[in-house]
Amino acid sequence: MIRLAGLLCALVAGGSVQAACRQALALGLDVSGSVDAREYGQQLDGLALALDAGSVRQALMQQPQAPVALAVYEWSGPQDTTLLVPWTVVTSEAVLDGIIATLRGTVRVPRSPGTGLGSAMLYGAALLEQADCAQRTLDISGDGRSNLGPRPRDVKHQLAGSGITVNALVIGEDAPATGDDRQSGIGPLSSYFRAEVIFGPDSFVETALGFDSYAEAMQRKLERELLTLVIGRLE
Repeated sequence: MIRLAGLLCALVAGGSVQAACRQALALGLDVSGSVDAREYGQQLDGLALALDAGSVRQALMQQPQAPVALAVYEWSGPQDTTLLVPWTVVTSEAVLDGIIATLRGTVRVPRSPGTGLGSAMLYGAALLEQADCAQRTLDISGDGRSNLGPRPRDVKHQLAGSGITVNALVIGEDAPATGDDRQSGIGPLSSYFRAEVIFGPDSFVETALGFDSYAEAMQRKLERELLTLVIGRLE
């Protein structure tokens, strides 16, 4: 059985979220071998742009008495996960600006070329174990299927009773040998993430037709997650 205890012990940076919050949102970014240097920058800048969008800022600041906590990490192979932004409770515009600045200042370091999607899910779930929030959501971005480490379907079954929701942002990838294959390829990849990765109340898959569209797709996903939570509190 895949265990979370070791991962929890390994997450020494940032600590737990003690303040009351309405949502803990952990964002896992794919930096595996299929992501080149330009795409890496587009992914980090895309998340920064999405967080800086007026609609997302407004949603994050909408309930100051019950704020949102954010954490960001990047993943590739089973042993290659790095926490970029430890748990940070977004209590002000200045705090959010600090997160955005951290993302924009991140420099890529060498990673294994593999895609350990199941391990990335476990890492995100271990992060969320530290968060005492009304809702806990894991966002996984990826442009391919897992090929190393535990199978995502096995991790999904293990975490099914954990009380977290897992959403995904699937990124279409060009195939140099055949030209632009993003439109045809993103359908099967989205189906894979629906079947093998996402679960929990209102879980969903967002899509981006390549890294050029990542910022817009991330903004749509964040708006949907945060709006759903606000509406839920009003019902």
